[in-house]
Amino acid sequence: MSSLSSPSRPRTSGTQAGFLMALASMFTVQVGAALTVPLFGQLGALGTAGLRLGWAGVLLLLLVRPRRRDFTHRDLAACTVLGVATAGMMLFFMLAFSRLPLGTASALEFLGPLAVSLYGPGRGRKVWTVAATIGVVLLTEPWHGSLDPLGIGYALAAAACWAAYILLTQRVGDSVTGLKGLALSMPVAGIVGMLIAAPTLSAHVTWPALWTMLALAALSPVLPFALEFLALRRLTTSAFGTLMCLEPAIATLIGLLVLGQTPGLAPAVGIAFVVIAGMGATRAGARPAPDTLPAPKPCVEQASS
Repeated sequence: MSSLSSPSRPRTSGTQAGFLMALASMFTVQVGAALTVPLFGQLGALGTAGLRLGWAGVLLLLLVRPRRRDFTHRDLAACTVLGVATAGMMLFFMLAFSRLPLGTASALEFLGPLAVSLYGPGRGRKVWTVAATIGVVLLTEPWHGSLDPLGIGYALAAAACWAAYILLTQRVGDSVTGLKGLALSMPVAGIVGMLIAAPTLSAHVTWPALWTMLALAALSPVLPFALEFLALRRLTTSAFGTLMCLEPAIATLIGLLVLGQTPGLAPAVGIAFVVIAGMGATRAGARPAPDTLPAPKPCVEQASS
């Protein structure tokens, strides 16, 4: 948190602003995901994800304008791998979301950063591992077999990519200032996403769909990444990480309000267990925040350092 000359009121207002920015970031991510549903029929899950990634890469490249001298060869390699992980995270999540309710897909994807926290340094994590396990069992309801196994697999693949994203973002954030690393990794993600989505897009993309995806890319991921970056200037990593753990619950709310997806009792309790496990693991492994942490989605990233 930045040092301020007036220790009381300005600091409180800065914390409140950071809190609102973090909440706005989570809501825009989930609203952006929900608004892509009407395009699934035309572009498919891969097509919508690929176009969002492509437009997001173009927008960040134009807005930030990273220069070659800002990066070492190792930075370039790390940003490239980070871009591949970002593409995998988005593509697999969209595939999972096309088969699962938004809240369930988001909660299962959240197991990635939760695993980073649970297996990072620190003590007292066993209870949160148990809570997360109970949450997953309640979410998937294996005794019913009602959820799509392929959708669950896609969500877990997105979780693995999110875990890699967190670790790689730390690596890039430690050596590249500001949003320059993101402005380089996102175009890589856009290229990967467009290459994978090309067979779907070539036959079905239209100009209205193209411009709609541009607006959705600005809504998510460009806007939430910027909001999270600003929020991290005003909040400790512990406070920010705990807030970000609310994302599965927010996804459930957006799924209910926008898509009419009403979770059953067991999945709703499962999401609550996953959220509680994330909060507990994040608080147990928190580190003091530097003035700026550029990681866009560090729900529990501080525990892995």
